[in-house]
Amino acid sequence: MNAKTLKILEYKKITDKLANYAISPSGRDMALALLPSTDVTTIRLAQKHTAEAVSLSLKQGRLSLRGFHDIRPALKRLPIGSILSMKELLDIADFLMAVEKAIAYFKDLEELGETLAMAEFFHQLQSLRNLEREIHRCIISEEEMADDASPKLADIRRSIKSNQASVKGELNKLLQSTTVQGYLQDNIITIRNNRYCLPVRSEYRNEMPGMIHDQSSSGSTLFVEPMAVINLNNKLNQLLLEEEEEIERILSALSAAAALDYDALTANLEALTHLDFIFAKGELALLMDAGQPNFNEDGIIYLKNARHPLLPAESVVASTIYLGEHFTTLVITGPNTGGKTVSLKTLGLLSLMGQAGLHIPAADGSQLTVLENIYADIGDEQSIEQSLSTFSSHMVNIVEILKSADYRSLVLFDELGAGTDPVEGAALAMAILDHLKSRGVLTAATTHYSELKVYALSTDGVENASCEFDVNTLKPTYRLLIGIPGKSNAFAISKRLGLSAEIIASAQEFISGREVRFEDLITDLEMNRKTVLLEKERAEKLHAEVAELNEELRQQKEKLHSQKTEILKQAKQEAYRILDNAKTEADQIIRKMNKIAKSGDAVKELETERGHLRDKMNAALSAAEAEKEKSKRQTKIDLKSLKVGQSYLVNSFGQVGTLLTLPDSGRKVTVQLGIMTATVDVAELRIAAQTQAPVQAKLKSSYKGSHTAKSMTVSREIDLRGYNGLDGIEAVDKYIDDVFLSSLNELHIIHGKGTGALRSQLHQFLKNDQRVKSYRLGEINEGGAGVTVVTLRK
Repeated sequence: MNAKTLKILEYKKITDKLANYAISPSGRDMALALLPSTDVTTIRLAQKHTAEAVSLSLKQGRLSLRGFHDIRPALKRLPIGSILSMKELLDIADFLMAVEKAIAYFKDLEELGETLAMAEFFHQLQSLRNLEREIHRCIISEEEMADDASPKLADIRRSIKSNQASVKGELNKLLQSTTVQGYLQDNIITIRNNRYCLPVRSEYRNEMPGMIHDQSSSGSTLFVEPMAVINLNNKLNQLLLEEEEEIERILSALSAAAALDYDALTANLEALTHLDFIFAKGELALLMDAGQPNFNEDGIIYLKNARHPLLPAESVVASTIYLGEHFTTLVITGPNTGGKTVSLKTLGLLSLMGQAGLHIPAADGSQLTVLENIYADIGDEQSIEQSLSTFSSHMVNIVEILKSADYRSLVLFDELGAGTDPVEGAALAMAILDHLKSRGVLTAATTHYSELKVYALSTDGVENASCEFDVNTLKPTYRLLIGIPGKSNAFAISKRLGLSAEIIASAQEFISGREVRFEDLITDLEMNRKTVLLEKERAEKLHAEVAELNEELRQQKEKLHSQKTEILKQAKQEAYRILDNAKTEADQIIRKMNKIAKSGDAVKELETERGHLRDKMNAALSAAEAEKEKSKRQTKIDLKSLKVGQSYLVNSFGQVGTLLTLPDSGRKVTVQLGIMTATVDVAELRIAAQTQAPVQAKLKSSYKGSHTAKSMTVSREIDLRGYNGLDGIEAVDKYIDDVFLSSLNELHIIHGKGTGALRSQLHQFLKNDQRVKSYRLGEINEGGAGVTVVTLRK
């Protein structure tokens, strides 16, 4: 990619932003070295990596790479047998912990079923947990080795501590001597040249035998190692040398262990650097609110609501820029500072970013084409040293562009043909654009020349564009309008600023009629464009409202269908439940009576009664279903008789609802069904007074009616006096059946006191009857021991 273009379009500022989001030094270096690719497969893969990083950052959080230090210098020294420092080894251990976190992160993604294009980098990671743990076991910090890094080091340090204690003990004895105290500048122990000393006044140097290691800057204090501790200090220094040697040996062993894993460390560094770089691209995309562009090789660029990535997000104006499908050359006109150059740079910079695998600040659905090169002639190239004018310097650049550009290039010209005679400059500009168009080069150029507007209007493959300007506020809107040539607006601006109408009218007389008509044409085009945009916005709004209403209608139909199905299902289940309960109850009666009955005739009679009960229930169900079918075949309602607010049966729902609207042209009516509102065909309506309730309601009302009838005829008490045991039990069993179907919950059984035999048999029967909740003998006012009061389960 052309290096000069990268500089003009400020591509480096994008890579600098990207580098700020990389965590590791190697990741930052990769970001700073990022260049656009010209291979479509590479570009699409890089775009996919960025999209995955954005998705994972939002769903799982960004991959944590804390501790990813720069281990590249240390890795370079390992193969030649160098001994690494404690800091370098700790950096390697922290790096390996970051590798472990990345492996765990990917394992979680696999458990969630994520399939990633960046998985290749996770698969390259190798766990070196043993090396990491050994380094952290031996090294505490960048300057401290752990005592237990080796048994020998632990022994040496114990000896050092013992020897230091001995030295301090001897020196403390001297400090406690009143004679010696008189020789000292301070009553302290100090260290000079790794040897313990006492600060002695210079005038007493001969009174304190020993070795002088240092003196104060004034010369008044001498730091003397007393003779009593010289041998102990010598021993201590020997131990310190042994400590250093052992630490060096441990570092050598750890470095050798790291060297054995050199290939794995190198592979981990490369893979983790790529992952850091990919997630940095994701962070940048989220910051810019950028999206993934689709790439083609057909020479088509379509940037929807594109924003320049280096301008403040709160002030930048989005513009839609397209090129290559219906035209290859775009001529942008308009006033200065109106946004023409920003549009050019946006087109070029977003193309560079896309081919570098970065997401672009544009709406979804944007397209970019794979370009071999981008050429830009933007800005003032005047050179005093080369004695080149603005026009000459631009022309030197243009000549180089014309030599190199082809159908896979994008060329950007700012103020093409400026800096010379307007007539000649416009002619050169048209010739240059025509030449590039004939070679199929994608070209965008800004200009002030009216001749280029005419050229764009009259030439196939060339399109006008302009940057919108608000005459009322005298400010540009910075919005690019493709298909509309720009106006200079000089007269309008001058008038708004206070220039007299007389001067403006005089100036207009100097313009030819053809130019005036052309400017008027531009004005008409602008007015028509605004009208079309207004109508388009209105149509889009109506279309959105229709789509929303259709969606609401679809959801309402689905809800009604679901509720209808549920109602029918519940009715059917209720019918089957009633039938099953009746069958179960009949079976219980038969089993109980089988225990009581002694003759075959009694069994036959009970079985016959059970059959009659089943037939009765089946007949009730059949009648209910027949009534439902009958309601479906009823005569259709006369449309003229329909009245809003009247109740009708909705046949498809089996429910009565209130009519809200009369039939429309499609014979549809709206009915309120409880909390629901349904739109149905008018043929579904029936007159509510002539219909029957659904199966569920009929069964329920029938069952309820039987309760009411029974409660009106069943007495609250039964008199068993004069009955023997078996006859009394049979009478009570039938009586409880009748009471159970009534609304009564309590009954009185009169059995008399007598011998108590009937009462005992009765209580035994009640004890085992599932219908009975409890029983007791009556109170004095209820008949005392001659009456049993029974409470039923209901």
